[in-house]
Amino acid sequence: MKSLTMGIRFSAAAMLLATAPIAAGQNIYKCTQGGQVAYTDHPCPGGNGELLHQADDTEVIDRYLRLGQDELAKRYADSRHLETLYQQRIDARRQALDEKAQRDADEAYAAQQRADEEQQQALADQAAERDRLQAENTALRQQNADYQNQLSQPVYNAPPAYWGAPPYPRRHRDRDHDGDHDHQPPPVSDKPIFHPCKQLAGGRTQC
Repeated sequence: MKSLTMGIRFSAAAMLLATAPIAAGQNIYKCTQGGQVAYTDHPCPGGNGELLHQADDTEVIDRYLRLGQDELAKRYADSRHLETLYQQRIDARRQALDEKAQRDADEAYAAQQRADEEQQQALADQAAERDRLQAENTALRQQNADYQNQLSQPVYNAPPAYWGAPPYPRRHRDRDHDGDHDHQPPPVSDKPIFHPCKQLAGGRTQC
């Protein structure tokens, strides 16, 4: 039963230390009043409490320094002739702050580097897209120019098959057969009959 009570007591003290970070560097007392148990950093009224944790000098000085109460830390150290320990904790505190400042500076520099790289990549992507669009526009302009040039060129077509050929001369026997010696057929031209063609869009021709 006693071991169980001790286990509960130390578990409660551990919970107090975990839930109250400021308790580091403080004495922890267990006080019982009217059947109620309370934990505090001050001695219990009437001295009836139980000291669960005794803060050492290093914890006390560090707590003062962490809270920015350097004067109280120095006063505590001087009252106990702990000047050397005080200076050690001051140096450790300063080193920790310097290391934190260096980490913050490194993180800020890395973040800035990433931002610069992302900006440079974005600019490169924009330039590549601009060049691609410009190349496509140039190709379209060239195609249009070639098309306009084709439309402006004269069309030279070989004589189509449907051009009229000179008709065969009528034979004398046809005249004899008709019995009409006075009627003469119209003169026959030996030139082909030309039908003009029309130029259509797309380089096509309609005749």
